[in-house]
Amino acid sequence: MPFSTDVKDPSDFSQYDTAAISETDRAHFLHPWQIFDAIAEEGALPIAAAEGAYIYDTDGNRYLDAVGGLWCTNIGLGRNEMADAIADQVRKMAYASPFVDMTNIPAASLATKLAELAPGDLNHVALSCGGSTAIDTAYRLIHFYQNCRNKQDKKHIISRVNSYHGSTYASMSIGGKPGDHPPEFDYIQDTIHHISCPNYYRAEECGGSEGISETDFLAAKLQELEDKILEVGPDRVAAFFAEPIFGAGGVIVPPQGYHRGTWEICQKYDVLYVSDEVVTAFGRLGHWFASKEVFDFQPDIICSAKGLTSGYQPLGATIYSSKIHDVISELGQGRCFTHGYTYSGHPVACAAALKNIEIMEREKLLPHVQDIGPYFQAQLKTLSDLPIVGDVRGLGLMACVEFVKDKASKQRFDEELDIGKWISNQADSRGLIVRPIINLNVMSPPLIINREQVDFIVSTLRESILACVDDLKNQGHL
Repeated sequence: MPFSTDVKDPSDFSQYDTAAISETDRAHFLHPWQIFDAIAEEGALPIAAAEGAYIYDTDGNRYLDAVGGLWCTNIGLGRNEMADAIADQVRKMAYASPFVDMTNIPAASLATKLAELAPGDLNHVALSCGGSTAIDTAYRLIHFYQNCRNKQDKKHIISRVNSYHGSTYASMSIGGKPGDHPPEFDYIQDTIHHISCPNYYRAEECGGSEGISETDFLAAKLQELEDKILEVGPDRVAAFFAEPIFGAGGVIVPPQGYHRGTWEICQKYDVLYVSDEVVTAFGRLGHWFASKEVFDFQPDIICSAKGLTSGYQPLGATIYSSKIHDVISELGQGRCFTHGYTYSGHPVACAAALKNIEIMEREKLLPHVQDIGPYFQAQLKTLSDLPIVGDVRGLGLMACVEFVKDKASKQRFDEELDIGKWISNQADSRGLIVRPIINLNVMSPPLIINREQVDFIVSTLRESILACVDDLKNQGHL
């Protein structure tokens, strides 16, 4: 292996004062998705080091990071090869403006590589700073495209409940997670519409009747999209935004044929299909991109980030079709695409992405995921026998365990119990990081994970769930 997974020297961590770090963090750092009451009471876990699939807190405790940072540490952390590539680019040229008529070699090379890897005629790339800005860029690109077609009214967007598409004003509005739309924030409401989530496990909550078959549920979801397009007006609906697999919404894998079916409906009504592959691209499902290879549809735009650099640098990419480009770039119109960022095509981030892709190719990580992914899913399924495990779902190296108070009725625990966090705390104490989302634990381990590490994840999660069951019984919740 190109890196070590040995326990780090405890002396490495003697320099840290965990209590002081936690206090200064509490006083000055506003965390993404900060829960103010929890931070005030408990503080945050300070992470000081990382290597491979493991992270270390400031006290030297080691954790297997089954979340992969935030769906992103695909090749594992602590790679000297990545550090060298980044440092070399910094020494050579840390920054160059990409505006108007200037470029840089890493940016141009990366755009070329992404066009090569992307399916169909997705030959054009806008680079930004992350997944949110990649979605924001897609949103603005769609407006630009429709205006260039003299379709000024065709600006409405359709997305899904429980989807997550980013954290800018536009991208969060496109997203449909109820928990991400608190009343203290405002959102675009007049031109963005949400249809129900295609979660067959929760079919009755997603517009399906009791006992509906998966085939009928699929047909209903497809009809819902077509009905929404007709309701808003085909001459007004510009695009459909969809994650191939819901990430932060709970690793929801739609019924087979859902994406192909929704794509065909979009084709019928001249609606662009935006595939949000911020999570699913760059090996998470065993392919560079999942849209065509896994779900059999050709999007007009793919948005990516996260695994693009494996978290070594912030970078987003909006990859779009020649069909769109031919319209917006028509010569003789005097047009200027007045969108971009100071750090669009940042040479250091692009150099990191190129090296990350090179490592993935050389180490054959895509075939590895195709091999280890089914094992990961099968082992997690063994947790289904536990009394509070309602559903275990996922694909490739994306997974979710959903917890219920009653398996037969699928009754949830009271949200105030925050059962997912309860179990993740148990896992933390045993050296495992999973991501809690109320009644869920989600996972997206680094692509380098091996079978021994999968076994550790599953056995540790089992211990953590059983410990939580005992606590729930002792406290009268079961």
